[in-house]
Amino acid sequence: MDRIPITAAGYAALEHELKNLKHVERPAVVTAIAEAREHGDLKENAEYHAAKDRQGFIEGRIQELEAVISRAEVIDPASMSGSTVKFGATVKLVDEETEEEVTYQIVGEHEASLENGKISIGAPIARALIGKAAGDSVEVKTPKGSRNYEVLSVVYK
Repeated sequence: MDRIPITAAGYAALEHELKNLKHVERPAVVTAIAEAREHGDLKENAEYHAAKDRQGFIEGRIQELEAVISRAEVIDPASMSGSTVKFGATVKLVDEETEEEVTYQIVGEHEASLENGKISIGAPIARALIGKAAGDSVEVKTPKGSRNYEVLSVVYK
């Protein structure tokens, strides 16, 4: 089995979600199913079917989280250093065409969130940045076409 790289913060978030699903969501959906059963005919009971669907989602997510957590390799970016981009780096870039600056942290796929400035190690831009240093220019091939960025800074925090 391959190890899954993840930051300490990402690992903690997955553990928190798993605990919430097991100790809050799962018991709540069991209660909802029991209450829906009391309403009678299950064939036409929308509340029952919605609760069963929710139960299926919760159980599937629990299995997924347990699998990820069991294969996780926690990497703490704060303990890392260097001038080149690797997993855990926070990279400040400038788009060479639009002069727009963006900052991304390269994280594991299960903690990626573009809204929070976290991109997956498997994302095209992250793959293009690996091994680059401040001052380097990088061409990123994305589904929207090719973009050129300059690396402004690489920090580990």
